[in-house]
Amino acid sequence: MITRIVKMTFVPERVAEFQKVFNENKERIAGFEGCTHLKLLQDISDPAIFFTYSHWDSVEHLNKYRDSGLFANVWTQTKILFAAKAEAWSVSVKFES
Repeated sequence: MITRIVKMTFVPERVAEFQKVFNENKERIAGFEGCTHLKLLQDISDPAIFFTYSHWDSVEHLNKYRDSGLFANVWTQTKILFAAKAEAWSVSVKFES
């Protein structure tokens, strides 16, 4: 299993647009083959910063999603709302309590 963390910083006036896009697609993303967990987090000190936090069965599953029409559609609608370039990490858990 891998965890994917994506940090997105939005133009403040466009946050509601992003939330609409996310809400319209969250069930399809969470139900994509290999996705076992999906969270949307919002920074408490800067409400224009969001993180997606997702668990994937494998890198191959994540890549299949990233190559999908669903991802292309969501990303196209999302990236035009950015105030800064998105940052992403794929990590593995080394400790959990």
